[in-house]
Amino acid sequence: MKNMSDFELVWDSRCGVAESPVWDAAARRVLFCDINGKRINALSVDTGARETWDFPEVVGSFGLCRSGRLVVAQRHHVVLFDPRSGVLTDLTPKIDEPPTNRLNDGKVGPDGAFWVGSMDENSPRQKIGALYRVTADGRITREAEGYAVSNGLAWSPDGRVMYHSDSTAGTIEAWDFDTATGGRSGHRILATLTNDDGRPDGAATDMDGNYWSAGPSAGCINCFNPSGALLRKWAFPVPGPTMPCFADEFIYVTSLREGKSASVLSEFPTLGGLFRAKAPATGVAVSLFADQ
Repeated sequence: MKNMSDFELVWDSRCGVAESPVWDAAARRVLFCDINGKRINALSVDTGARETWDFPEVVGSFGLCRSGRLVVAQRHHVVLFDPRSGVLTDLTPKIDEPPTNRLNDGKVGPDGAFWVGSMDENSPRQKIGALYRVTADGRITREAEGYAVSNGLAWSPDGRVMYHSDSTAGTIEAWDFDTATGGRSGHRILATLTNDDGRPDGAATDMDGNYWSAGPSAGCINCFNPSGALLRKWAFPVPGPTMPCFADEFIYVTSLREGKSASVLSEFPTLGGLFRAKAPATGVAVSLFADQ
Protein backbone atom coordinates (compact mmCIF):
# COMPACT_ATOMS: atom_id res chain seq x y z
CA MET A 1 0.00 0.00 0.00
CA LYS A 2 1.18 3.48 -0.82
CA ASN A 3 2.24 5.82 2.00
CA MET A 4 -0.62 7.36 3.97
CA SER A 5 1.05 10.77 3.94
CA ASP A 6 0.04 11.11 0.27
CA PHE A 7 -3.29 12.49 1.52
CA GLU A 8 -3.92 15.85 3.18
CA LEU A 9 -7.03 17.04 5.00
CA VAL A 10 -8.68 19.92 3.11
CA TRP A 11 -11.95 20.27 5.05
CA ASP A 12 -12.32 19.08 8.64
CA SER A 13 -16.09 18.81 8.13
CA ARG A 14 -16.59 15.92 10.59
CA CYS A 15 -19.64 14.67 8.69
CA GLY A 16 -21.40 11.62 10.03
CA VAL A 17 -21.12 10.07 6.57
CA ALA A 18 -19.43 12.31 4.01
CA GLU A 19 -20.21 10.96 0.54
CA SER A 20 -20.79 11.63 -3.14
CA PRO A 21 -17.94 14.05 -3.97
CA VAL A 22 -18.55 15.66 -7.37
CA TRP A 23 -16.18 17.86 -9.39
CA ASP A 24 -17.95 20.97 -10.71
CA ALA A 25 -15.40 21.95 -13.35
CA ALA A 26 -17.28 25.08 -14.47
CA ALA A 27 -17.29 26.57 -10.96
CA ARG A 28 -13.99 24.90 -9.99
CA ARG A 29 -15.35 23.44 -6.80
CA VAL A 30 -15.76 20.03 -5.19
CA LEU A 31 -19.18 19.30 -3.72
CA PHE A 32 -19.97 16.50 -1.27
CA CYS A 33 -22.82 15.56 1.04
CA ASP A 34 -23.27 14.62 4.67
CA ILE A 35 -25.95 11.96 4.32
CA ASN A 36 -27.64 12.01 7.73
CA GLY A 37 -26.56 15.61 8.28
CA LYS A 38 -28.96 16.44 5.40
CA ARG A 39 -26.42 18.78 3.85
CA ILE A 40 -24.42 19.42 0.69
CA ASN A 41 -21.05 21.18 1.04
CA ALA A 42 -19.04 22.99 -1.64
CA LEU A 43 -15.33 23.82 -1.57
CA SER A 44 -13.65 26.18 -4.05
CA VAL A 45 -10.36 24.53 -5.04
CA ASP A 46 -8.81 27.91 -5.92
CA THR A 47 -9.82 30.14 -3.00
CA GLY A 48 -10.78 27.65 -0.29
CA ALA A 49 -14.21 29.35 0.02
CA ARG A 50 -16.90 27.11 1.50
CA GLU A 51 -20.66 26.99 1.09
CA THR A 52 -23.32 24.69 2.53
CA TRP A 53 -26.98 23.96 1.80
CA ASP A 54 -29.35 22.13 4.15
CA PHE A 55 -32.14 19.80 3.03
CA PRO A 56 -35.34 18.54 4.67
CA GLU A 57 -34.31 14.87 4.40
CA VAL A 58 -31.19 12.73 4.20
CA VAL A 59 -29.04 13.40 1.13
CA GLY A 60 -28.02 10.01 -0.26
CA SER A 61 -26.23 11.44 -3.29
CA PHE A 62 -26.53 14.09 -5.99
CA GLY A 63 -25.33 15.17 -9.42
CA LEU A 64 -24.84 18.29 -11.51
CA CYS A 65 -27.48 19.50 -13.99
CA ARG A 66 -27.12 21.27 -17.33
CA SER A 67 -29.25 24.07 -15.90
CA GLY A 68 -26.86 24.71 -13.02
CA ARG A 69 -29.14 22.99 -10.54
CA LEU A 70 -28.39 19.82 -8.58
CA VAL A 71 -30.34 16.57 -8.87
CA VAL A 72 -30.54 15.21 -5.31
CA ALA A 73 -31.55 11.84 -3.85
CA GLN A 74 -33.61 12.33 -0.71
CA ARG A 75 -34.82 9.42 1.39
CA HIS A 76 -37.51 8.05 -0.95
CA HIS A 77 -37.66 10.51 -3.85
CA VAL A 78 -35.50 12.70 -6.08
CA VAL A 79 -35.57 16.51 -6.15
CA LEU A 80 -34.01 19.37 -8.10
CA PHE A 81 -32.23 22.09 -6.13
CA ASP A 82 -31.06 25.49 -7.37
CA PRO A 83 -28.05 26.63 -5.28
CA ARG A 84 -28.44 30.18 -6.58
CA SER A 85 -32.05 30.70 -5.47
CA GLY A 86 -32.45 27.98 -2.86
CA VAL A 87 -35.54 26.66 -4.68
CA LEU A 88 -36.24 22.95 -4.11
CA THR A 89 -38.53 21.17 -6.59
CA ASP A 90 -39.82 17.60 -6.43
CA LEU A 91 -38.78 15.65 -9.53
CA THR A 92 -40.18 12.19 -8.80
CA PRO A 93 -43.02 10.86 -6.68
CA LYS A 94 -42.18 8.69 -3.68
CA ILE A 95 -40.44 5.54 -4.83
CA ASP A 96 -42.07 2.25 -3.88
CA GLU A 97 -39.47 1.02 -1.40
CA PRO A 98 -39.67 -0.70 2.00
CA PRO A 99 -39.82 1.89 4.83
CA THR A 100 -36.46 0.66 6.15
CA ASN A 101 -34.79 1.43 2.80
CA ARG A 102 -33.40 4.77 1.63
CA LEU A 103 -31.79 6.04 -1.55
CA ASN A 104 -28.01 5.83 -1.46
CA ASP A 105 -25.26 6.21 -4.07
CA GLY A 106 -26.25 8.01 -7.25
CA LYS A 107 -24.52 9.51 -10.28
CA VAL A 108 -25.47 11.09 -13.59
CA GLY A 109 -24.70 8.76 -16.46
CA PRO A 110 -23.50 9.54 -19.99
CA ASP A 111 -27.13 9.09 -21.08
CA GLY A 112 -28.03 12.27 -19.15
CA ALA A 113 -30.11 10.35 -16.60
CA PHE A 114 -29.59 10.16 -12.84
CA TRP A 115 -28.88 6.61 -11.75
CA VAL A 116 -29.47 5.97 -8.05
CA GLY A 117 -29.66 2.88 -5.89
CA SER A 118 -31.27 2.08 -2.57
CA MET A 119 -30.06 0.30 0.54
CA ASP A 120 -31.51 -1.54 3.52
CA GLU A 121 -30.90 0.10 6.89
CA ASN A 122 -31.72 -3.03 8.88
CA SER A 123 -29.04 -5.02 10.67
CA PRO A 124 -28.22 -7.45 9.22
CA ARG A 125 -28.96 -5.87 5.84
CA GLN A 126 -31.27 -7.73 3.49
CA LYS A 127 -31.11 -7.82 -0.32
CA ILE A 128 -34.17 -5.61 -0.79
CA GLY A 129 -32.48 -2.64 -2.48
CA ALA A 130 -32.73 -1.71 -6.15
CA LEU A 131 -31.12 0.43 -8.86
CA TYR A 132 -33.17 3.14 -10.59
CA ARG A 133 -32.88 5.40 -13.63
CA VAL A 134 -34.41 8.87 -13.33
CA THR A 135 -34.95 11.15 -16.33
CA ALA A 136 -35.59 14.89 -16.48
CA ASP A 137 -39.34 14.41 -17.02
CA GLY A 138 -39.57 12.74 -13.60
CA ARG A 139 -39.84 9.19 -14.90
CA ILE A 140 -38.21 6.62 -12.66
CA THR A 141 -37.64 3.06 -13.80
CA ARG A 142 -36.48 0.12 -11.71
CA GLU A 143 -33.46 -1.24 -13.58
CA ALA A 144 -32.07 -3.93 -11.27
CA GLU A 145 -32.78 -5.34 -7.81
CA GLY A 146 -31.56 -7.74 -5.15
CA TYR A 147 -28.98 -5.47 -3.50
CA ALA A 148 -28.35 -4.91 0.19
CA VAL A 149 -26.42 -1.65 -0.41
CA SER A 150 -26.40 -0.32 -3.98
CA ASN A 151 -23.16 1.61 -4.47
CA GLY A 152 -20.11 2.33 -6.63
CA LEU A 153 -21.70 3.79 -9.77
CA ALA A 154 -19.23 4.90 -12.46
CA TRP A 155 -18.74 4.72 -16.23
CA SER A 156 -15.83 3.99 -18.54
CA PRO A 157 -14.21 6.90 -20.43
CA ASP A 158 -16.27 6.22 -23.58
CA GLY A 159 -19.45 5.68 -21.51
CA ARG A 160 -19.92 2.19 -22.90
CA VAL A 161 -19.35 0.30 -19.63
CA MET A 162 -21.35 0.91 -16.46
CA TYR A 163 -19.93 -0.14 -13.08
CA HIS A 164 -21.87 -0.78 -9.87
CA SER A 165 -21.32 -2.56 -6.56
CA ASP A 166 -23.12 -4.04 -3.59
CA SER A 167 -21.17 -3.09 -0.47
CA THR A 168 -22.62 -5.82 1.72
CA ALA A 169 -22.12 -8.61 -0.83
CA GLY A 170 -18.68 -7.20 -1.66
CA THR A 171 -19.31 -7.51 -5.40
CA ILE A 172 -18.30 -5.16 -8.21
CA GLU A 173 -20.30 -5.70 -11.41
CA ALA A 174 -20.41 -4.21 -14.89
CA TRP A 175 -22.67 -4.01 -17.93
CA ASP A 176 -22.19 -2.89 -21.50
CA PHE A 177 -23.99 0.46 -21.68
CA ASP A 178 -25.89 2.28 -24.43
CA THR A 179 -25.16 5.99 -24.00
CA ALA A 180 -28.19 7.00 -26.08
CA THR A 181 -30.87 4.96 -24.31
CA GLY A 182 -29.34 3.87 -21.00
CA GLY A 183 -29.83 0.25 -22.04
CA ARG A 184 -27.61 -2.39 -20.43
CA SER A 185 -26.44 -5.84 -21.53
CA GLY A 186 -23.64 -8.32 -20.96
CA HIS A 187 -23.74 -8.38 -17.15
CA ARG A 188 -20.62 -9.69 -15.40
CA ILE A 189 -19.12 -9.79 -11.89
CA LEU A 190 -15.63 -8.26 -11.92
CA ALA A 191 -14.55 -8.81 -8.32
CA THR A 192 -15.76 -10.04 -4.96
CA LEU A 193 -14.12 -8.42 -1.92
CA THR A 194 -13.97 -9.20 1.80
CA ASN A 195 -13.62 -6.86 4.77
CA ASP A 196 -9.84 -7.31 4.66
CA ASP A 197 -9.81 -6.47 0.95
CA GLY A 198 -11.95 -3.37 1.44
CA ARG A 199 -15.60 -3.94 0.59
CA PRO A 200 -16.62 -1.64 -2.27
CA ASP A 201 -18.17 1.74 -1.46
CA GLY A 202 -18.25 4.82 -3.71
CA ALA A 203 -16.14 4.82 -6.85
CA ALA A 204 -14.73 6.79 -9.78
CA THR A 205 -13.08 5.94 -13.09
CA ASP A 206 -10.02 7.35 -14.83
CA MET A 207 -9.24 7.97 -18.49
CA ASP A 208 -7.19 4.75 -18.63
CA GLY A 209 -10.43 2.86 -17.93
CA ASN A 210 -9.53 1.87 -14.37
CA TYR A 211 -12.09 1.75 -11.55
CA TRP A 212 -11.14 3.33 -8.20
CA SER A 213 -13.22 1.97 -5.32
CA ALA A 214 -13.20 3.17 -1.71
CA GLY A 215 -12.71 0.27 0.70
CA PRO A 216 -13.80 1.57 4.13
CA SER A 217 -13.56 -1.82 5.85
CA ALA A 218 -9.81 -1.89 5.08
CA GLY A 219 -9.04 1.84 5.10
CA CYS A 220 -7.95 1.94 1.47
CA ILE A 221 -8.70 2.88 -2.11
CA ASN A 222 -8.59 -0.09 -4.49
CA CYS A 223 -7.87 0.36 -8.18
CA PHE A 224 -9.08 -2.29 -10.65
CA ASN A 225 -8.53 -2.59 -14.37
CA PRO A 226 -11.58 -3.03 -16.64
CA SER A 227 -11.37 -6.80 -16.27
CA GLY A 228 -11.48 -6.64 -12.47
CA ALA A 229 -7.81 -7.30 -11.73
CA LEU A 230 -6.49 -5.37 -8.72
CA LEU A 231 -3.79 -2.95 -9.84
CA ARG A 232 -3.04 -1.22 -6.54
CA LYS A 233 -4.22 -0.76 -2.98
CA TRP A 234 -3.74 2.80 -1.68
CA ALA A 235 -3.68 3.30 2.09
CA PHE A 236 -5.91 6.07 3.46
CA PRO A 237 -4.94 8.18 6.51
CA VAL A 238 -8.13 7.53 8.47
CA PRO A 239 -10.48 4.54 8.67
CA GLY A 240 -13.54 4.69 6.50
CA PRO A 241 -12.87 6.34 3.12
CA THR A 242 -16.21 6.44 1.33
CA MET A 243 -15.77 7.71 -2.24
CA PRO A 244 -13.05 9.14 -4.51
CA CYS A 245 -13.49 11.97 -7.01
CA PHE A 246 -11.00 13.19 -9.60
CA ALA A 247 -10.67 16.98 -9.85
CA ASP A 248 -7.98 18.47 -12.07
CA GLU A 249 -4.63 17.24 -10.75
CA PHE A 250 -6.06 15.90 -7.47
CA ILE A 251 -8.15 13.03 -6.21
CA TYR A 252 -10.55 13.98 -3.41
CA VAL A 253 -11.90 11.38 -1.01
CA THR A 254 -14.70 11.65 1.56
CA SER A 255 -14.79 9.70 4.83
CA LEU A 256 -17.16 8.69 7.62
CA ARG A 257 -17.16 8.96 11.42
CA GLU A 258 -20.63 7.57 12.16
CA GLY A 259 -20.48 4.31 14.11
CA LYS A 260 -16.83 4.69 15.09
CA SER A 261 -15.86 4.03 18.71
CA ALA A 262 -14.67 6.75 21.07
CA SER A 263 -11.15 5.33 20.96
CA VAL A 264 -11.08 5.42 17.14
CA LEU A 265 -12.42 8.99 17.12
CA SER A 266 -9.78 9.97 19.66
CA GLU A 267 -7.04 8.52 17.45
CA PHE A 268 -8.53 9.89 14.22
CA PRO A 269 -10.40 13.10 15.14
CA THR A 270 -10.69 14.23 11.49
CA LEU A 271 -12.91 11.29 10.51
CA GLY A 272 -15.79 12.56 8.40
CA GLY A 273 -13.54 15.06 6.62
CA LEU A 274 -12.59 15.65 2.99
CA PHE A 275 -9.06 14.63 1.96
CA ARG A 276 -7.03 14.93 -1.21
CA ALA A 277 -3.85 13.65 -2.85
CA LYS A 278 -2.09 14.24 -6.14
CA ALA A 279 -4.09 12.33 -8.74
CA PRO A 280 -2.39 9.21 -10.09
CA ALA A 281 -4.45 9.55 -13.29
CA THR A 282 -6.87 11.85 -15.10
CA GLY A 283 -10.49 11.34 -14.14
CA VAL A 284 -13.42 10.75 -16.50
CA ALA A 285 -15.41 13.95 -17.06
CA VAL A 286 -18.53 14.42 -14.94
CA SER A 287 -21.80 13.91 -16.84
CA LEU A 288 -24.63 16.45 -16.48
CA PHE A 289 -28.31 15.71 -15.88
CA ALA A 290 -30.27 16.52 -19.04
CA ASP A 291 -32.81 18.93 -17.50
CA GLN A 292 -32.57 21.31 -20.46
